[in-house]
Amino acid sequence: MTVDAFTEIRKRALQRIDNLGVDTATEDDQLRDLLEREIDDYQAQASLGNGLALADPRSTLERLYRSVSAHGVLGDLIDRDDVEEIFIEGSRVSYLEAGGSLRALDTPSTEEENRRVVERLIASTDRRLDASAPIAQARILDGTARLSAVIPPVADRLSATIRRYALRRETLVSLVELGSITPEAKAFLDLAMAASVSVIVSGPPGAGKTSFLSALIAAVPPEHCIRACEEVRELHVPLIHGSYYEARPPSLDGGGEISLRDLVKVTLAMRPDLIVVGEVRGAEAFELTRAVNAGCGMACTIHANSAPDALNALVNAALMAGENVPETVVRKVFASSLDFVIHLDRMTDARTGSIIRQVVEIRALVPSLHDDFSTEPLFVRDRIGASLEWTGALPPPQLTRRLARYLPDGESVGSIMGGGP
Repeated sequence: MTVDAFTEIRKRALQRIDNLGVDTATEDDQLRDLLEREIDDYQAQASLGNGLALADPRSTLERLYRSVSAHGVLGDLIDRDDVEEIFIEGSRVSYLEAGGSLRALDTPSTEEENRRVVERLIASTDRRLDASAPIAQARILDGTARLSAVIPPVADRLSATIRRYALRRETLVSLVELGSITPEAKAFLDLAMAASVSVIVSGPPGAGKTSFLSALIAAVPPEHCIRACEEVRELHVPLIHGSYYEARPPSLDGGGEISLRDLVKVTLAMRPDLIVVGEVRGAEAFELTRAVNAGCGMACTIHANSAPDALNALVNAALMAGENVPETVVRKVFASSLDFVIHLDRMTDARTGSIIRQVVEIRALVPSLHDDFSTEPLFVRDRIGASLEWTGALPPPQLTRRLARYLPDGESVGSIMGGGP
């Protein structure tokens, strides 16, 4: 079979599917019958000298079915529980297995086929992907994955990523089992979340920030009210008291947009014990200057190479709001109100090819004599794979007293961090 023959058959099949209104996601028997008739018609024409006959009609049928069915050539990957991310670059498809191995999809596909699958996935949401909106992010597959896609003219070809983020719900206990944190760090973070602290989770892409934020949310006492805001929802921790909110892009006429900043602003009026921002990237950070002074806790993730870089990134994001507030004022607000920064990192194990994700440090913000950040490392890991050790330092006295309120009699903050009574 030549590529031209397959392309011709596929084009005619898609036209017939559209004309007959066949639902490729639910009407499987009708779809297969239609495709078989299309191949039979092509073979009949080829026998009359109109084109080359297919050498293997059965394999052509299977490829055609994968191409035009609901999820196309991505169907098998989407159905697999051990695939974390799928990467689409034009006609090329690769995927990341749960163990961290990056593999290429053997099934042949074209950019047009992949584009059609992405458009089907987008069509099931309130987002759009076209010339007027060439960049899109959407929650897909019944809320179990996030799709990020870019098309020309912004990209030179289709470029998309499907991230499966709801495959498992992490807890601090499971993170101890995975080696991301130690039991002592887990006990300390349990205490911190009970006290409604303000915490930033930082790290590079793929370090496990969202999973770690989920674990922190799961550690919050059930009677606390949690308001979680996200650009595209990824957090799926069951909430007894509180709710999740998702931003909305503008409609075709440019109206109706609800930004992440809008969501953070409205949650301040809803009596939260903890405001969560899934990922801070822009002007919503300015609203966090109010959130951290509102008497409630705050938790967010941010991309950064280190804990100090995370604090600077948060300030820079807040300045994007363009509120004409001096940088020194923004820094002073965050320096006096934030409690901790938890920094994660990742590396690939050279022996197994798997990805290791671990907390490399937990830092407390301490009072400073100037309007800038001063931090004290509480738990430090020299390198990924080494032990996460308590440094012997305690949080600032005022915060330590606040944490101590949630301890049983006879316990101290130092004792649960690993330093004895």
